[in-house]
Amino acid sequence: MSAALTAPELPAETARRRTFAIIAHPDAGKTTLTEKLLLYAGMIRTAGMVKNRKTGRMATSDWMAMEQERGISITASAMQFEYKGCIINVLDTPGHQDFSEDTYRTLTAADSAIMVLDASKGVETQTRKLFAACKLRGVPVLTFINKCDLPGRDPLELMTEVEEVLGIQASAMNWPVGSGKEFRGVVDRRTGDLLAFRRTAAGGAQRAELERVPLSAARAGEILGPELAAKLRTDLEMLQIAGNEFTREDFLAGRITPVFFGSALTNFGIEPFYDAFVELAPSPSARQATRLDGTAVTIDPLTAPFSAYAFKIQANMDPRHRDSLAFVRIVSGRFERDLVVKHYHRGEFVRELRLSRPQTMVARDRTTLDVAYPGDVVGLVNAGFAIGDTILAQAGPAKDGFEHAPLPQFPPEVFARIQPADLTKRKSFDKGMLQLASEGAVQVLRSWDNPTGDPFIAAVGRLQFEVLVYRLRDEYGVETELSELPFQCSAWLVGDVETFKPTHGSMLARDHRGKPVVLFPGEWDKRYCAGQNPQHSFRDIL
Repeated sequence: MSAALTAPELPAETARRRTFAIIAHPDAGKTTLTEKLLLYAGMIRTAGMVKNRKTGRMATSDWMAMEQERGISITASAMQFEYKGCIINVLDTPGHQDFSEDTYRTLTAADSAIMVLDASKGVETQTRKLFAACKLRGVPVLTFINKCDLPGRDPLELMTEVEEVLGIQASAMNWPVGSGKEFRGVVDRRTGDLLAFRRTAAGGAQRAELERVPLSAARAGEILGPELAAKLRTDLEMLQIAGNEFTREDFLAGRITPVFFGSALTNFGIEPFYDAFVELAPSPSARQATRLDGTAVTIDPLTAPFSAYAFKIQANMDPRHRDSLAFVRIVSGRFERDLVVKHYHRGEFVRELRLSRPQTMVARDRTTLDVAYPGDVVGLVNAGFAIGDTILAQAGPAKDGFEHAPLPQFPPEVFARIQPADLTKRKSFDKGMLQLASEGAVQVLRSWDNPTGDPFIAAVGRLQFEVLVYRLRDEYGVETELSELPFQCSAWLVGDVETFKPTHGSMLARDHRGKPVVLFPGEWDKRYCAGQNPQHSFRDIL
């Protein structure tokens, strides 16, 4: 896009943005599905799986070395590219529950979400949690039931489970023909066409060969055979009678999820799914914010001046420069390179600065951009932002600014002390800890009674500690010694700290913002402590 585009372009450019997150339980095929979108958008010639032992090729969105070694997504990544006239901003999120904080923060930047389910496992634990986060924020969800090329559960049973477990109506937009080795393709229920796929020698690394045939045509009968054709007719008749009618209004309101079937591995059903996605998914809309005086304000993407907020910080994406990148979601207005903005941190004006190094991203790869619009995710290098900071291009005094809705923070469940194995590496250790804590990868806590003493670290899951130790060694050259502490849950304290009485085994600490947080050996201890301090309460989310 050229910087020559003027303000009248804003409505059209905003309308063609699709900013979404992909959510799933680990191993449901989320990152593979993301990779196939890059393939069909023409961004890559050959798709790499999350694990590919034969070729050694890894998924584009899994850029971190540890992700490639373990075959899991550890950190959220952002990618922007064009697909059939729309500008796609895809936010690939970690599926593992130990990295749920990163996922929840990333969901705040999404206008919609794609929920990936394994056809053999259905709705799993982490899927429920992520869907609940989408529902809480009013994010509409499309469902892709993956791995239809493997033995799986009955599609009608899967649809019923989505409705009963997640509490949302489900409407099948297409329907699988066969399953496992007999998976032939899908039927587009809107057009009545059979989309028959043929396996390619490339094994999913290239586009699938697709033949579109009216279901009533003789050719469809040849492809299906009498047995598959009979079962398909029965299924479609049942859906016609008992299925939920889809309306885009209900979808955007979060009352219904459109359901698609396919196989990300073989590319069966991928292109029709993404074609439907760009048609159904919403473009950026108005968001709520809070003025510095505490009053609420609605930020319209087309009429409000430029505004954005940082939802993620990532250090060392470029190993050559060891920089820090802020992922910024544009909420309103037109962004231009060298724009002068006001920076707000936790509701207070910090400074004015010029944004001279904006980047657009495909995972680790970056390109300098000149202009961006609502819905876009922009990378700002070494800009000094923290997670949740707001930036505005506004006339008038700084006190007239506002703050976008705060990002959620969750209480940690595992705790440890960490120090460099070699004390001569202390400077590198401190630098690494400062940068990695700023990403939200771990939380840094200190004793309430001794705030100048050595800090300790806390996280939602133990795998975050493994990532921390790995990255300190890989990115900062520091070997560390980590010893876990005997606490299993925590909560923020509400009430007068001076009158709070910690129970045996609990500990009062302060987080990086100075807020009191209580650490407990277990859930029973937390409940007991609450009973012993009736004038206080605990919060499980900030």
